[in-house]
Amino acid sequence: MTKLRYIVGFLVAILLISAIVSYGFLVNNNSSDVFKDFFVGVDVAYENMEDNKELIDKISPYSNLFVIGCTGITHNESKLNEICQYAYDKGLSFIVFTDRRLQYQWVEQAKIRWGERFLGFYFWDENAGMQIDLSMLLPVMEADNYTDAANRFVERLKQSFVFMNYSSFEDRPLFTSDYVLYWFDYLTGYDVVLTQFGWNYSRQLNVALVRGAATILNKQWGAIITWTYDSPPYIESGPELYEDLVVAYENGAKYIVVFDSDKNYTQGILKEEHFKALRDFKQFVIENPRGEEYNHDRLAFVLPKDYGYGFRGPNDKIWGLWEADDLTAEISHKLGILLEEHGKKLDIIYNDKLELDSTYSKYIFWNNTVYVP
Repeated sequence: MTKLRYIVGFLVAILLISAIVSYGFLVNNNSSDVFKDFFVGVDVAYENMEDNKELIDKISPYSNLFVIGCTGITHNESKLNEICQYAYDKGLSFIVFTDRRLQYQWVEQAKIRWGERFLGFYFWDENAGMQIDLSMLLPVMEADNYTDAANRFVERLKQSFVFMNYSSFEDRPLFTSDYVLYWFDYLTGYDVVLTQFGWNYSRQLNVALVRGAATILNKQWGAIITWTYDSPPYIESGPELYEDLVVAYENGAKYIVVFDSDKNYTQGILKEEHFKALRDFKQFVIENPRGEEYNHDRLAFVLPKDYGYGFRGPNDKIWGLWEADDLTAEISHKLGILLEEHGKKLDIIYNDKLELDSTYSKYIFWNNTVYVP
């Protein structure tokens, strides 16, 4: 019996030491060291300052990004300065959401005060989504054809950016998020587009669309995990969130964000299971450092120029102004096969001043033309 107790005690000690070492490895790895080439964090869209600070405290050991997403804070200079400083002191970089004209003096002071940790502005969102879903804020109400719709959409957004004074701050990226037509979001002037992981949309299809646009247009991309339901609990489960974080990471996202707010923008929706997903994701990154494999041997599916189809099903619209046309079913079928065959290796781009170079190992056009550099 004494010998058995000794053996059991020895095994328990080994397990405890292993757990302590593993935990210490996770805790002692600074987030800025772990997330060297990308950002991961939370977008908070409710105003309570204490809740914002508590969330920063909670996520700072296993993230490196905080999105200040509530206009109740970003429209109040005193509150904005306070929360920016709080995130900065906790070692986080931050993005400021805004929907109004930028003040030159505040921006210049922010760049001096917080340096490179002040990443830029998240200005409006879902511009293309509002267009294709015929929102009341629709940028383009009518157009003669697809090219006319594309040109009108791009030019009207560009004019808005000039009016809002964003042309004066080109040394800080301009962010948005959307769920369709990322190519055209970039053309309006955005530097970073976050594809929305939510509802029942295909993650890999949307990655292919946003990453393809970012690659050809020399921009950056990311993903924001948002609502799956329009009522509580709003967001997906912790294990599902973890899977989405890994999908974004393995596809090469520069920014990975989790959205945290209820429908009324009054309180957070993240629970312990979601914070556990973020902690587990950090450990995954430690154990699986990202190389450049997601950049190798990718192939591109090439859409017709200005073909503003939403890709959310056979009945989705084109630019919100036209029903699906004769090409829609054929293109969707081809893409389904290619995504099944190639997964993370497939990007989707447009035939718009396209240079057929070695960016991709193969270019597969909608009209069955294939080009191999």
